[in-house]
Amino acid sequence: MRMKSACIGAAMAVAACGVANAAPITGWYVGLEGGASWLEEWDHLNNGAARVASFDTGWAALATVGYAWSNRLRVEFEGGYRDNDLDSYTNAAGVVVPGWDATLSEVTFMANVRYDITLNDKLSVNLGVGAGGDFASADVTRTGVGAASDDDWNFAYQGLAGVDYMVTRRMAISLNYRYLRVLEPDFRFVFPNATVSNWRGAEDVVKNTATLGLRYALYASEPSYVAPPAPPSPPPTSSEPPRQFIVFFGFNKYTLTAEATRVLTEAATAAKQNGTASVLITGHTDTVGTNAYNQRLSVRRANVVRAELVRQGVSNSAITSTGKGETELLVQTDDGVKEPQNRRATVDLN
Repeated sequence: MRMKSACIGAAMAVAACGVANAAPITGWYVGLEGGASWLEEWDHLNNGAARVASFDTGWAALATVGYAWSNRLRVEFEGGYRDNDLDSYTNAAGVVVPGWDATLSEVTFMANVRYDITLNDKLSVNLGVGAGGDFASADVTRTGVGAASDDDWNFAYQGLAGVDYMVTRRMAISLNYRYLRVLEPDFRFVFPNATVSNWRGAEDVVKNTATLGLRYALYASEPSYVAPPAPPSPPPTSSEPPRQFIVFFGFNKYTLTAEATRVLTEAATAAKQNGTASVLITGHTDTVGTNAYNQRLSVRRANVVRAELVRQGVSNSAITSTGKGETELLVQTDDGVKEPQNRRATVDLN
């Protein structure tokens, strides 16, 4: 119980410090995990007599398939396998009941809902809940009587806490903790000599699982730069350089691509050569995500462009930067549409 409280408390403490300045994986994903499983003592009745089963720490393997939305909610389906051996078998007074050995193997099928809280470009934490079914298979051996086995389906529910670290744009290392409760399982063991032993749950089986694994996004990588449609060629009036420059960003990103850096080099050169008095930078987003999130994202895009122009010699005092969120779309779309041409920042030289 102390281990469970410590894990959940640590995850919530980290989450409380989170700053929403990065986007987690969105779209379909799959995951694989492996780690340790430990069960809390299980009180039950063995042919009406109170008994307590304690189990050794065992192992667990889990697989997930899920879908994550840009609002940081995700739903996933989880299949898991846990295996634990009996450590001790006692009566209610704690006196060992001799002659018993057992292995408990369990398969779970759960539906989970999680919420991601991003901390920076690489790190995020998540909290969640889940419900489903637990199929438990118990193999027991009793000295002088023989071996027997039985299985039982029961409803189960769980709380989840996790930490994800992005190693690529599509893959994260995941550290997860699960607190799982299985409602009062019952087993009926029939031994070779026809002796019957009924184990009836006096309370739920409580399982704790800590795993390390990988989560992989299935969506195709988008190009980091998409050129806007070419405007009609204006009649040649003068050789004056262009007064507006546009750079584009990847989905949910505010980092500059190589092409964006090249465009900003041209903008910085024009500003310095022509003695530009002021520079206006305006960040924009597409319509995926909430208005508040997109407003923050557009400001970050404007700020990163500003930092690059200053790095290339444009006076910081001559620059004004602002964000418009999704309010001024270059291409008009419905809400929730990933439109590359709307993920942009403009640089106007005056």
